[in-house]
Amino acid sequence: MLSVRFSDRINAMQESPIRKLVPIANAAKAKGKKVYHLNIGQPDIITPPSFLKSIREFDQEVIAYATSPGDPKLIEAIAAYYKTYDMHFDPDEILVTNGGSEALMFAMMALCDPGDEVMVPEPFYANYNAFTRAINVKVVPITTKAEEGFHLPSEAEIEKNITDKTRAIVLSNPGNPTGVIYTRDEMDMLSRIVRKHDMTIIADEVYREFVYDGLKYTSFGNLPEIADRVVIVDSVSKRYSACGARIGSLACKNKDFSKQVMKLCQGRLCVPTLEQVGATALYGTPASYLNEVNTEYQERRNTLYKALKEMPGVICEEPKGAFYVVIKMPVDDAEKFAIWMLENFDVDGETTMVAPAAGFYATPGLGKNEARLAYVLKNEDLAKAMDILKAGLEAYPGRIESPIPSA
Repeated sequence: MLSVRFSDRINAMQESPIRKLVPIANAAKAKGKKVYHLNIGQPDIITPPSFLKSIREFDQEVIAYATSPGDPKLIEAIAAYYKTYDMHFDPDEILVTNGGSEALMFAMMALCDPGDEVMVPEPFYANYNAFTRAINVKVVPITTKAEEGFHLPSEAEIEKNITDKTRAIVLSNPGNPTGVIYTRDEMDMLSRIVRKHDMTIIADEVYREFVYDGLKYTSFGNLPEIADRVVIVDSVSKRYSACGARIGSLACKNKDFSKQVMKLCQGRLCVPTLEQVGATALYGTPASYLNEVNTEYQERRNTLYKALKEMPGVICEEPKGAFYVVIKMPVDDAEKFAIWMLENFDVDGETTMVAPAAGFYATPGLGKNEARLAYVLKNEDLAKAMDILKAGLEAYPGRIESPIPSA
């Protein structure tokens, strides 16, 4: 095979901690083992039928390029959706993207030069690492702890790591992978920080509807004092169980930001035309659908959390949003444990797959005995998966007395 020199950029990127064990899971399934997938946030909720219906009714002889900022009808639908959260965006303040992933990448490309820094509460969505490394931007972690429900440290603790290279704070709210909902006091603290240090908040809010226990959700877009320095990343993937549609968006009251990002939108030409047609219909989904989905996920959260709290040696706080939880386990190494569960353990031919959490951290050594669980299965399957996880933790050869405390 011809030797190829690869770039430092690609060599620095990590494999997805969510997907890297998929070949091992596939091998287990090929041998007849049933795998309960708690490793990936793929909802099993039915996508609203309006998505495919609108595409079937598409009646144009040519599937032409869409406009670079996005189909005007979709932009109008997104703007109307935001109004229900008391956020008001003009059409030229919204850009349609290829999923939330492209939105995140475009936001960071517009705000950061190579060598610049973004601050991110860790553990964080693992692809933040991938996106930043792809454009030679450094992640500076804001370490949060399972024992504290993954809430933010003090203002002074965050500020001590700000440098003249720090351009933005990137965070998901509700949190992936932690399920944390940031309090208004935490949001106000971040507002003070970005104003004081001339920074931007890139707010990944794709789980906005997944807030439990009657908590009131506040978007960073609801903070008027930082309206011109908040970039909202959004997506239809989780909200409408349409992950494969790959329709996301950027919204920002700073019109200069949108004008700059338009250059990137023009460079990739457009977002797929038919998916935009389907997404436009999704934004017309009645609120009753989202309310039913919220109720379903809260019940799943309750099933999962109750089981976890009854597992000796497992440490976690109750997640308040999204559909994830990060747990500390009494194991020597979460990745070794996850592989062992797939290759060497089963209960009546069934096993549980988790996502090792080390890849959700930027600080070396953190997350080694932690895992992210996604409660995206129906309740009866979740209950089985939890029973198997408990049995696996008890049988695992690398079990330790108690989880390693956070640094």
